[in-house]
Amino acid sequence: MTKVHESALTVESGADLLSVYEWNTHRAKHFFCSRCGIYTFHRKRAAPDHFGVNVFCLEDFDPAAAPVHATDGIGMSVVEQTARSQWPGPREAG
Repeated sequence: MTKVHESALTVESGADLLSVYEWNTHRAKHFFCSRCGIYTFHRKRAAPDHFGVNVFCLEDFDPAAAPVHATDGIGMSVVEQTARSQWPGPREAG
């Protein structure tokens, strides 16, 4: 995945084939191809003006040329105490 500002993401074709999955706060939106099931991109919960994009879905992109940052998914919380005030993510446990 790579983080991309919403103004920099354009779905050039196949938008009608995307399915969306939401849960919990419904702030994050995860998009999948309804034909093959590949996870294409998601709107980020903690940064709703950005998308996380699956680089393996991009034409002519060499993922080996991009820097890698490991993410500890199990340690991620539904609640983000340090989120920027302009982001609408959750602030306290419900």
